[in-house]
Amino acid sequence: MNATASNFRGAVITFPGSNCDRDLAMALEAVSGTPAIRVWHGDAELPERLDFIGVPGGFSYGDYLRSGAMAARSPIMRAVSEAAGRGVPVFGVCNGFQVLTEAGLLPGALMRNAGQTFICRTVPLTVENNRSLFTAGYKAGQTIRVPVAHHDGNYFADEDTLDRLEGEGRVAFRYGETCNGSQRDIAGILNEAGNVLGMMPHPERAISPELGSTDGRALFESAVRGLVNA
Repeated sequence: MNATASNFRGAVITFPGSNCDRDLAMALEAVSGTPAIRVWHGDAELPERLDFIGVPGGFSYGDYLRSGAMAARSPIMRAVSEAAGRGVPVFGVCNGFQVLTEAGLLPGALMRNAGQTFICRTVPLTVENNRSLFTAGYKAGQTIRVPVAHHDGNYFADEDTLDRLEGEGRVAFRYGETCNGSQRDIAGILNEAGNVLGMMPHPERAISPELGSTDGRALFESAVRGLVNA
């Protein structure tokens, strides 16, 4: 990456039904000083020389069929997958996490919450891995508080996959309290290369005191700082 503070290029994808794309774009601009490039799901190509790609929360395609399944087959996701394969950082939050699992960029699946209810509240998260581009701004074991708002956030994977995620240090965040039934209380995971992060909680909704918390800001600052200094 050759990003600088003045030419950092972050992009946010928008799908039909996305409702957190503006939040994610504003978070990126707040920490980088550069407006995020907005990309429509039907585009076949991404803008040139991107430093960061955000896949936002919401209810892409109304959550029909399976949350994230239709969005994962949008034309732009082939380009996102190719960019991730080249090492471009990709961050998927909430529905974006669902899209990344459905697209095969992250293992496992997000199922209906235990209790079959929509959960909307601020929850404690434990930082399990602070050695990634996204989490280097936190301390290992640190507890942060970040909002969640989802109906299908129950993370599931087979035991071998869960053991591999744990053994390779790819669990980025874990719920600090029982939340949605996620196996091993997993709230966010990394891919093998460490450049793709998916998480259900919304750090973009916790970047300023006006939003009630600044605990999510370090995630974006960490990523932008790491890319600018790379």
